[in-house]
Amino acid sequence: MYKTLKELTAYAQDMNMTIGAFNTHNLEMLPEMIRAAKEAGAPIIIQTSIATAKYIGYDVVVAVCKALAEKDMVDVALHLDHARDFDEIKAAIEAGYSSVMFDGSHLTLKENIAKTKAVVDFAHARGVAVEGELGTIGGTEDGISVREEDKVYTNPQDAIAFVRLTKVDALAIGIGTNHGQFKSKTEINLPLLQEVHQSVDIPLVIHGGTGVKEEDYPALIQNGIRKFNVGTELLVNWTSLAKQTFHETALDKSLRYNLIPANQQVKEIVSHKIKLFMNTQQPLGAKR
Repeated sequence: MYKTLKELTAYAQDMNMTIGAFNTHNLEMLPEMIRAAKEAGAPIIIQTSIATAKYIGYDVVVAVCKALAEKDMVDVALHLDHARDFDEIKAAIEAGYSSVMFDGSHLTLKENIAKTKAVVDFAHARGVAVEGELGTIGGTEDGISVREEDKVYTNPQDAIAFVRLTKVDALAIGIGTNHGQFKSKTEINLPLLQEVHQSVDIPLVIHGGTGVKEEDYPALIQNGIRKFNVGTELLVNWTSLAKQTFHETALDKSLRYNLIPANQQVKEIVSHKIKLFMNTQQPLGAKR
């Protein structure tokens, strides 16, 4: 079924797990991501940047996600990631995206609250869920860049006010992660996560998930992380394998033979991550 972020994170809370949110950069990747979720028996969030959505077509991504969700009997949410442009957010919602993120992390707290609330009011009136961001995630992702020295960690007291005033459905937090990090791993500020989790009763979101150590996943899940973004790991592995197959192939051989191995590589990564995200060794969650 085609679902919203709010519906999937509520399920994650009941199950004491997190939902994998995987960035697709083209249509070729997308079916294998959803097949991986089907085989695991888990929901999945498909994410696009604005640039990817415009490249493929907002309406095309929506149509493919809806069709595959029904065909494969998988709960799928389609999410617009790190959007700052109101017109693009509106375009995604009108095309049928079930969730959007407004990234106001570059703004002052008051500006972030005001603009996030405007997005929430528009989206909620149309049945669409909204993720906000408080604090910053380092690194670069599809044109949005934060230098290491400019990173801001989430203030738990600000988070209380932000959630109360905006009524967002999920909150992305800054606890040390970085976009685009795949050659090293992050040292998560777990005490800060615990404090934020105790301060706000809302699903929390990890960005820059490629750089997070897998051994940290259980602690993150136990402390309210209900959406876990993975993008760079998929992109790097897809591109690496595609470069190899395109280099070796005959010029008159069908393109699909170059793309299928790269798509399968994405499926293997998504399958691996989902199994960890399901947190199967821990008991079911309890509503706070």
